Amino acid sequence: MGTGLHPSTRLDKEATESTVEFIRRVRERIATVVVGQDVVVERLLVALFTGGHLLLQGVPGLAKTLLVAALSKTIDLEFARIQFTIDLLPSDILGSEVLDQRTNDFRTVKGPIFTNLLLADEINRAAPKVQSALLEAMQERRVTIGKESFRLPAPFLVIATQNPVEQSGTFELPEAQLDRFMLCHRLKYLERAEERDVLKRNLALGVRREERGAIVRTEFDVLAEGAVGSTEDLVRAMEVVHQVHVSDTFIEHVVELVERTRHHPRIELGCSPRAGISLIKASRARALIQGRDYVVPEDLYSLADDVMLHRMRLNYEALADGLTGADVLRQLLDEFGFMPT
Repeated sequence: MGTGLHPSTRLDKEATESTVEFIRRVRERIATVVVGQDVVVERLLVALFTGGHLLLQGVPGLAKTLLVAALSKTIDLEFARIQFTIDLLPSDILGSEVLDQRTNDFRTVKGPIFTNLLLADEINRAAPKVQSALLEAMQERRVTIGKESFRLPAPFLVIATQNPVEQSGTFELPEAQLDRFMLCHRLKYLERAEERDVLKRNLALGVRREERGAIVRTEFDVLAEGAVGSTEDLVRAMEVVHQVHVSDTFIEHVVELVERTRHHPRIELGCSPRAGISLIKASRARALIQGRDYVVPEDLYSLADDVMLHRMRLNYEALADGLTGADVLRQLLDEFGFMPT
């Protein structure tokens, strides 16, 4: 990752240098418990700096939950985790009105969604009505309990996880729900050297004595307490990201790419306008994380899969020919002549 910024005076120098240092501290703290996964950490920061929601797809054991837990401890933010299950109700997330027997009046009890960082673990295990309950919150940053509407805290970010393999007892997220996620990142298995490092770290965890017994320690037990960044650091980073330069040419590239998904002969459902907005927002954040104050085509190429694939649906002929959304998107990007990262 580059650390030097473009010699431009567009950004406030002090705020930019402070943000770069903040990013370095966050990445170093997460790396103390999570091996590799640099791209995933980058996507977490992109989502955090742009206020976009993030969906993490991957088989069990790829440290999805650990990543989010580690992020929550690096910054002084309120954090809540909801394990989605088939019997979950909307009121379990949003809150409800309960009768106070002392006063004989109803009072509102807010649910766990009233937080800064919400981990929706295995979101596809919840029934559609529960998934729908998140829509208003994710899009409008407010929820309705009874007849009253409440604003959610700022910042507010949903990071959801999903196992793409296990289908039993799950409910596929509808397109409207998927479109609310700015990014959908698909985690891969670690490289061989990284996996060896994970095993060695696990072997060194040992056990912790507790009262008369002992507990085998996990990676969650070694998450360091104490944040390395404050809410003010995050707000400053969000402001700096919004000053990253986006050229008219880059905007034209985004418009053209999104437009082509809507007319491609292999695509049944193309990308929504949110895809273009998300591509530009995410590119700005990635540019800053990479040490630039301007976006380049490489940002678009790097983020296209995570921003666009979950918003595209191939037609029957393409699926019958064994094509994937990634194949078609790669073809579109190649037509632009963008260089891979």
